[in-house]
Amino acid sequence: MTAKHFILATAGHVDHGKSALVKALTGIDPDRLPEEQARGITIDLGFAYLELEGRAGSLPASGEVSQPGAGDHAQAHAAEMPRDPGAAGVPYHLGIVDVPGHEDFVKNMVAGVGSIDLALFVVAADDGWMPQTEEHLQILTYLGVTRAVVALTKIDLAENEEGVQTQLRENLADSPFAQAPVVPTSVISGRGMEELKAALVEVLSHAPPPRDVGKPRLPVDRVFTLRGIGTVVTGTLTGGSLHRGQAVVIQSSGKTTRIRSLQNHNRDVEASSPGMRTALNLPDVEDSASMAGVQRGDVITLPEWSGPGQTMDVVLERSARLSGSKAGAARPLKDGSLARIHLGSTNVPARIFLSGTSQLSAGERGLGELRFEFPIFAFAGDRFILRDWSEQATLAGGVILDPDACRKKFRSEAQRRFLEQRAQSPNDVAAFVQSQLARDGALARPGLLVKSRFSAAEVSEAVSGLVAEGKAVACGGWIVEAAWWQGLRQTAMDAIEAEHRAHPEHSGLPLNELRATMEGRWPSAEVFDGLIADLCRNGFSQAGVAIRRTTHQPSLPPHLRAAGAKVRAALSAQPLEPPSRKELAPDSLAQQALRFLLQTGEAMDLGEEVVLLSDSFARATEAVKKFLREHGQATAGELRQALGTNRRIVIPLLERLDKDGVTRREGDKRSLRK
Repeated sequence: MTAKHFILATAGHVDHGKSALVKALTGIDPDRLPEEQARGITIDLGFAYLELEGRAGSLPASGEVSQPGAGDHAQAHAAEMPRDPGAAGVPYHLGIVDVPGHEDFVKNMVAGVGSIDLALFVVAADDGWMPQTEEHLQILTYLGVTRAVVALTKIDLAENEEGVQTQLRENLADSPFAQAPVVPTSVISGRGMEELKAALVEVLSHAPPPRDVGKPRLPVDRVFTLRGIGTVVTGTLTGGSLHRGQAVVIQSSGKTTRIRSLQNHNRDVEASSPGMRTALNLPDVEDSASMAGVQRGDVITLPEWSGPGQTMDVVLERSARLSGSKAGAARPLKDGSLARIHLGSTNVPARIFLSGTSQLSAGERGLGELRFEFPIFAFAGDRFILRDWSEQATLAGGVILDPDACRKKFRSEAQRRFLEQRAQSPNDVAAFVQSQLARDGALARPGLLVKSRFSAAEVSEAVSGLVAEGKAVACGGWIVEAAWWQGLRQTAMDAIEAEHRAHPEHSGLPLNELRATMEGRWPSAEVFDGLIADLCRNGFSQAGVAIRRTTHQPSLPPHLRAAGAKVRAALSAQPLEPPSRKELAPDSLAQQALRFLLQTGEAMDLGEEVVLLSDSFARATEAVKKFLREHGQATAGELRQALGTNRRIVIPLLERLDKDGVTRREGDKRSLRK
């Protein structure tokens, strides 16, 4: 049976027994540094591994696992949670990240919990709820962690076990862990270890597998060099799989390399998937912060995504629980504040700018912009932690809404609406697509939301849904917002109608003029071509290189109508003996009118000097054909007499009929072509 991989991280106050609990569960001491061994506290991240087997049923009935409220309430809560029907017998492989609990090392704690599926929330029975217990809870909440098992450690030191559990439940109230199972444990006596494992299995049986969206990212939390092997980086893989030999890029430096080998908990593997602790051997990479190196906080990912950004628009959230936190944490977050942003395994200085307010108080939520001192790599939908500049207090959490924001547009109305829509539904791919369409009007489908936590299939499905609902229009490789498209169509239609009114004599508006009129309204010629095709399906048509309303019939403008009437009269008075072209159009107005008649086909020229009405030419053609059918052959003189015209007219007329394939000249005679 295929194992399910998840990442678990500890959380809790210093000296509450997190590392000892991990060692008791796994047999692995996560405190690897000599200083940690000497001081007896965790300073940096530690790592361990635990294999559990799913089992039928739910939590053990030994009474060692506390559920909130009365028994009926607990059973009702368990019934609400969908359980994996194949959980019994399923092996769970847990990568464990042990984090420091001391307030001086919260930045290291945040680096370890950015990509976890489950928290092992540790509270010591003798100390109870402490400052870092509260801060760690707020951090996990900001990061969107919703699953936890609470370990009530050092239970053998509790004077009133029931009272301790009651107080613990009160502190967990109104938090994501309010319904989490509480397991009393003691690493001294071994009490609660099996119950703790059972509780972990039970919670994991309701957890969906880590998402694979085809966008692997490995936030680097540890870098070291091995003799004969080279540089090795470790981290928790999210978003997609990596395999041996694959080309990767180190962000934010942009250096490219390849994966020489992979390991998962000291075992060589061909590939690593989301939810696995992963070690990568990267050739030609130094263990340093140089452009040729790699360090904690970097991200190993694929070359397909665009690079890092230095400005990101976000939604910020400040916990209502801050009012009871340590001094400084609850003070208002002011516009323009300098703070440190913890994202993945990195932390970066940034200025915080707020939208629509000068400050954000505890319990409030608002839009903001992060302006980093140097670029970082992030996706839309990523969660982060905001701490004060001195790293003494956690002030807020947030979600990145636009990883490639523009500082100049931050306070614009369009950007505000864009951010508000995303902030309301940070996990809704359709909301992200629709918000970007509303702001930008037209989007290239291949690169749409590439820097987001959504898969290409999810984005494509959202686009198709919007098109089906009439909220968007597909245009080749582009998708355009329906209202924007209607505005574009209306602008084009207005331009065509204006051309018809200003120049009714023209067949339509030249396409190059329409393109120039609307220059800057679309990002690609493909969108313009799609617009023309749309117009031609809805009451317009192309006339050569121009576009016109289908019902448009060219006509002379008012100032040429009198001249046009004179030209028509002159051509109609003697249909086959019209005046010469010079006599027909002696002035500019007459010349313009004649040009219109020729362009619209009402008249036609038979050379430089002869112009006939098209109807007159048609009648003359029929007369010639009739005469030749009756006589077989005829000279130009005979045809001139039959038509009742003169040589000035008949010669260019017959030459035109020869050219059109109506007649054929043989010597001085003509006959009909077969």
